[in-house]
Amino acid sequence: MLRESAMRFLSAHSPTVVARNAMTLPGNVDLALWGRMTQELGWQAIPVPESSEGLGLGLVELTLLLEETGACLSPIPLMSSALSALALRMVPDSETQRSILQAIAGGAVVTLAHTAARPDWGAPGIAVSAVKRGEGWRLHGEARFVSCGAVADWLLVAAVSEDQRNVMLFGLPSDLAGIAVNHRVTLDQTRSMADVQLENVVVEESALLADNWLSALETALDMGRVLVAAEQVGCAQRALDITVDYVGERVQFGRTIASFQAVKHKAADMMLKVESARSLLYYAACTADAWLRGNARAEAVREAAAMVASTAGDAAFFVAGTGIQLHGGVGITEEYDIQLYFKRARALESYLGRPDESREVIAAALLDVDAPGADSHAA
Repeated sequence: MLRESAMRFLSAHSPTVVARNAMTLPGNVDLALWGRMTQELGWQAIPVPESSEGLGLGLVELTLLLEETGACLSPIPLMSSALSALALRMVPDSETQRSILQAIAGGAVVTLAHTAARPDWGAPGIAVSAVKRGEGWRLHGEARFVSCGAVADWLLVAAVSEDQRNVMLFGLPSDLAGIAVNHRVTLDQTRSMADVQLENVVVEESALLADNWLSALETALDMGRVLVAAEQVGCAQRALDITVDYVGERVQFGRTIASFQAVKHKAADMMLKVESARSLLYYAACTADAWLRGNARAEAVREAAAMVASTAGDAAFFVAGTGIQLHGGVGITEEYDIQLYFKRARALESYLGRPDESREVIAAALLDVDAPGADSHAA
């Protein structure tokens, strides 16, 4: 029922023309569509605990929705707000935590600003430092590739302590003095990214949500990879559907090209990639939900997230790329939607880690060794 309601709403209010129009909007986000979705459907409240005016649900429900938003390239901050809510569920209870969760449930845009993505997306990439100052903190540094950061009301900023041994999480209003948020133009202009600069930002002690957040950060990022994979599966499925429709109409040598055996083989390979990724996606979502209920280890979430991240990223890129090949020369033109899905697949492929990096995580788990660059993760 949730999937069907999402399909009905998005088909009526978020066709690809909406994503195209969002390229000209501030931050590439359609806030009018987001407002309608939050008021009529309440999707933003799904991962928010009931104690904070949410629905108290988990990743299974989110993946169903993000599959559909990924299929429509919907320019809304659902994934960023969902990841923020999940991250807030991993910090100690406090007034600031509850107020931000309630803001998410009310439709505010909240996003995680956690890394400069150098050398990777995890803890080693954090480029914001936190220095104790009286009864508060001083934050300085940058976070890059912040999803929907240009339209965010709140920022969840990850920072390292002065001695570089601890990871902290701060909840900050985006308009706080010293914070500069700049929209980043990327390959996929239907997707919102921003860079956040913090220039000696002074905050009170109440802004500190967690002061020992290293292991929780890694688990939050693993859940983020599951959410990204959901969008990738939706993107791949729609790219497949678009391509099948096109080859069924394109006539060559007096017959549709869908009747050619080589084209049938390509379509079968595309479908196999999509279905394999979808199976791993649901497994990873169930594993993450089990962890949220206290019935699974964080290592199990990490392994499941790595499996789906390595598979869904490859699937989306393969299916969209093959779709362009089967479209022929028109596939790369602006008039056809398949090029939008190719750009989205390419952009998502490297977000929160490339597929080959996820395969290294799987290999390390099988061999019971640390993955390359994982020394600080295990600290």
